[in-house]
Amino acid sequence: MQAIEQVLYTGKVTTSGGGRDGVSRSDDGRLDVALSSFTSGGQGTNPEQLLGAGWSSCYIGALHLAAAERKLRMPEGARVNAEVDLGKTGSEYYLQARLEVHIPGLPLEVVEELAERAHATCPYSKALTKSIGVTTRVV
Repeated sequence: MQAIEQVLYTGKVTTSGGGRDGVSRSDDGRLDVALSSFTSGGQGTNPEQLLGAGWSSCYIGALHLAAAERKLRMPEGARVNAEVDLGKTGSEYYLQARLEVHIPGLPLEVVEELAERAHATCPYSKALTKSIGVTTRVV
């Protein structure tokens, strides 16, 4: 594992309550979110959605960086869809995830190159592709 030489930011979040049926709050007050299990029918979000939001937002930033490195302008309508599955094998719980990259107006082979570069840059991708099943699809 690569050690961080310089910490740029530390997000601090405390979760209380029943875990998947609790509340998560950041120390700076910018995050205050109710959590509910996907089976409970509650109005809160869940860890899988939060992971998908964090990863897709980081990844689209990495796509913008990859485009800028190639002197390309990211077109309007560019987006990344993330799907995070919670599943079981035997009695153990696991995650797997998929990203779907949409960059209209650029040739497919260019988008594929940008997507590959983004995975090499995005800290979420670096962490997740080494620990869970990840699939990326360019459309």
